[in-house]
Amino acid sequence: MFPVLIGTVVIAGIVGYVSERSGFTRNGILQSIIICIGGAFLFYFVRLMFGFGFNSAGLNAIVSSIGALIIVPTHWRR
Repeated sequence: MFPVLIGTVVIAGIVGYVSERSGFTRNGILQSIIICIGGAFLFYFVRLMFGFGFNSAGLNAIVSSIGALIIVPTHWRR
């Protein structure tokens, strides 16, 4: 269980960094990484408590990180 949590954090950090570098978001690198890690933690614990999610822990981390970046805007766009 603990290695899955660490892997989730690492994958979420990579997704946050790549999304900022590719231009998908304009929040800042650190802010995007924090948003992704928060979304991944939330989805990880929902998966533990309710069993809701995909079979792969890596796919859960990627989908929840991208979802958190879409849901939580920190930079107002024109």
